Amino acid sequence: MKKYISEIKNIVIIGLPIFGSQTSYMLMGVTDTIVAGRANTTDLAALAIGNSIFNPLWFALSGVLFAVTPIVAQLFGAKNFIEIENKVRQILWMSLVVGLVLSIILVNIGPLIKLLPIDLEVSVITSEYLKALAIGAVFMGLFTCLRCFSEGMTLTLPVFYVAFAGMLINIPLDIILVNGLFGFPKLGGVGCGYATSLIAIFQTIAISVLIIKSQKYKKVRIFKAIKLPKMETIKEVFKLGMPIGFGIFIELSMFSGAALIISALGVGVIASHTIAINITSTFFMLPLAFGLATATRVGNLIGEERLLDAKFSASSSLLLCFMIAIVTTATIFIFREFLVSLYTSDPEVIALGVSLLLYAAIFQIPDGVQMSAVGSLRGFKDTFVPMILILISYWLIALPAGFFMTYGVIGPKLGASGMWIGMILGLTVFCFLGIIRLKRVIDTNLKTVMT
Repeated sequence: MKKYISEIKNIVIIGLPIFGSQTSYMLMGVTDTIVAGRANTTDLAALAIGNSIFNPLWFALSGVLFAVTPIVAQLFGAKNFIEIENKVRQILWMSLVVGLVLSIILVNIGPLIKLLPIDLEVSVITSEYLKALAIGAVFMGLFTCLRCFSEGMTLTLPVFYVAFAGMLINIPLDIILVNGLFGFPKLGGVGCGYATSLIAIFQTIAISVLIIKSQKYKKVRIFKAIKLPKMETIKEVFKLGMPIGFGIFIELSMFSGAALIISALGVGVIASHTIAINITSTFFMLPLAFGLATATRVGNLIGEERLLDAKFSASSSLLLCFMIAIVTTATIFIFREFLVSLYTSDPEVIALGVSLLLYAAIFQIPDGVQMSAVGSLRGFKDTFVPMILILISYWLIALPAGFFMTYGVIGPKLGASGMWIGMILGLTVFCFLGIIRLKRVIDTNLKTVMT
């Protein structure tokens, strides 16, 4: 038990700053929504559509950069600081390309947006909002690379400082640019796009300064030289990163697909479902942070050639995330009516939202545990098979099952509850498959070392 407590403490030390960073990113989105919503309903709608386009694009393209964390983590554990410098210098060029490609897409996506069945004014604002985001796209890519590099070295606190500062600066920037204060033009929802780009520029500069100046990074000075990418590094990053990005895209598409499936059930049902998803996502932030921390911790231990300790760390992470899930499940179950009432005063929406939160409470357990398994697998640099498992669990099980149960294709018509049961089923399947895969990867690595 002492060993479990000690290892969980190691994961928590790495994970809590990640939780703070993730919360800061989320609060930036909340600020955008509040400020744009107070300005104009049309701007708020445009912002929502713009983000629904931007987020899948961003994760699909930037997923390759998430490979930096396990690459750096293993090299850091092995104390191979020279190789960390070489790898990160090469991947920075790749992050530059990712940002440029994203920027080009965002600038030219306007004609496609006009084809959507939405109001013309909303489509125009959406296009301009995405063009504003395009300005900071390159810096988003660079910051993601530098953030993952820092987290791979277990230096998660500096990233939190930068993320938190960015979140605080975003508040006045949004207010000024959206409402046209202090002589600036009144930009409405588009102003949130410019604010996000400015924050991306600030965060990239801030973390670069920390990496250059802070003694914590003295063993790895990535900015002391320039190194063009080699094909070997490009292949390694794509092999690890593409499955991560596509896996995130699959997960996002499951939630988007769920919303589309129940959209025909009426506005009240959509509102209740959205509230339940939002509450679920908020509670998921903690296991997400510890899952990401596990990738770093397990990667470090593998780099140190401590495979048995890496196995124990993975087990400790599973235990930690399971305990967190139990607590969040109980919290949502007990306070579900209060939580829903924070979002709406409509009695019908509250009633349905409270019933959906019963499923959201159950949702926490497989969702939290699978994040731990995914984190451990990333630490072992195993990302392709987990992507296939996500594909099977979410697209072949969760969405079809949810659709069938929602509309009674097979069995009784359950409405929105059917969609939630389908998502729980898919997540539970992936949770078990992820744990089985993790056990197999660990056993394979241990056998390789022994032979």
